[in-house]
Amino acid sequence: MPASRPTLVPAPTQLTLRPGHFTLDAATTLRVTPGAEPAAALLRTLIAPATGLPLPAAPDAPFVLAHDPGLSGLGTEGYGLTVSPDAVLLRAAHPTGLLRGIQTIRQLLPVEALSGRARPGVPWRLPCAEITDVPRRAWRGFMLDVARHFQPVSFLRRYVDLLALHKLNVLHLHLTDDQGWRLPVADYPLLTEVGARRAQSMVGPDGSDIFDGTPHEGAYTERELRDLVAYAADRGVTLVPEVEMPGHTRAALAAYPELGNVPGRRLDVWTRWGVCDTVLGVHDPALDFCRTVLDTALDIFPSPHVHVGGDECPTTEWATSPAARERIKAEGLSGPGELRGWFLGRIGDHLLERGRIPTAWVETGEGLPPEFTVMTWRDPEHTRVALKRGHAVVSSHYSATYLDYAQSASPDEPPAQPGAVVDLRTVHDHDPPDDHTADGELLGVQAQLWTELAPTAGHVDYLVFPRLAALADRAWHGASPWPLARARLVAHGARLAALGVRHGPFDPYVPVPHRFGEESR
Repeated sequence: MPASRPTLVPAPTQLTLRPGHFTLDAATTLRVTPGAEPAAALLRTLIAPATGLPLPAAPDAPFVLAHDPGLSGLGTEGYGLTVSPDAVLLRAAHPTGLLRGIQTIRQLLPVEALSGRARPGVPWRLPCAEITDVPRRAWRGFMLDVARHFQPVSFLRRYVDLLALHKLNVLHLHLTDDQGWRLPVADYPLLTEVGARRAQSMVGPDGSDIFDGTPHEGAYTERELRDLVAYAADRGVTLVPEVEMPGHTRAALAAYPELGNVPGRRLDVWTRWGVCDTVLGVHDPALDFCRTVLDTALDIFPSPHVHVGGDECPTTEWATSPAARERIKAEGLSGPGELRGWFLGRIGDHLLERGRIPTAWVETGEGLPPEFTVMTWRDPEHTRVALKRGHAVVSSHYSATYLDYAQSASPDEPPAQPGAVVDLRTVHDHDPPDDHTADGELLGVQAQLWTELAPTAGHVDYLVFPRLAALADRAWHGASPWPLARARLVAHGARLAALGVRHGPFDPYVPVPHRFGEESR
């Protein structure tokens, strides 16, 4: 690939290079049409630290940001960018499209523009080009598990910026699980006073658990989450909250054991990994608890989708619970195996009544009302099944999108989930099955990082990148020959380095230029 050709990630739909360049300097001004003000503010915010350029507004400015609803063919996120030696024109039908175009401008500038400190003496040149760019998939997401290992809100802001750079538009926060509860709920204060703290299970060199008694804790405040939502929205990223139910709730039951199935039992926040057989009861107080918690999430997160977990729910406790047996009889169910679907149906109704879309993991593509958006993760065939059942589907197949799996077979790789290697090409090659004859809709794709084996920010960076960049490329641009895609991803490594991302390997046989787990600076 010629060195002069821009190596954009994700690749744009159409790119034509022209001779010359446009130079941004202290005299550069912006002309901003009505509706383009958020994009102008973002451009100034993102490039000012490195360039020092104020980019003031002027009616006759050569750098134009134009919101033009008449460009309907670009959709919500598409944009057109024209760079000539004496002018720049960024146009979009929707303000979100302008935000996507701003990220392309960032990538077209010298890599030093991504630095968080002043870089004097760099010529801030944009190569002349004509770009038309429209995403292939509507949902391009990343799920971060902050329940197993908590990360502060400053870290989440950093990841919002990384997602936006790659034109990913959903940050799905896994906020609750057996090992920790991170969401504040005013009516249930013990959720964060008790459920957010556990005796830590440390990860041994072979991936086993070593209990050492060191507490691990953390929870967000309501103000932190509201500010994070606004920060993400300014960058065109939607935050989707996940509150697990009826399984994966040991942390909640440690705080409020009366919500469980065994009266009088006291529990701790779980210090093991895997699937805990302690689940919510199906009596009215447990359902009321879930509705109250979800109402809190709805108030903080304006996302149309609200995730309720929903999978990996053992029925052992329900099989022996008198209250569960009464519920089975009252609802005319065949046995404990039908309680999960009944429970999620009640919770889904609650969200639908409030104008939100219930969303859940599914292990088979079946078992939920068609109003649910489902995330299929076990088998690609389950995506087809869910589409035929009328669901909107986000493909999250574990063997191509679970970034807690090893990215190479090298003995130098850190502990990982047991299973097949999920390397860079595997992620980029993943294209979920679709069925245009089905009643459902394939919304898009999402990568996941479960953090049992990722306790620090450095661990997260190493596991997520560059594989998340590969998913972003495929989800936005679609298929491209692997040698070309790989070359773009490798060149993109300079941007990751400029942003302080201590990423994993681009080539499984070539060591990265930093130690695994080294914290970003």
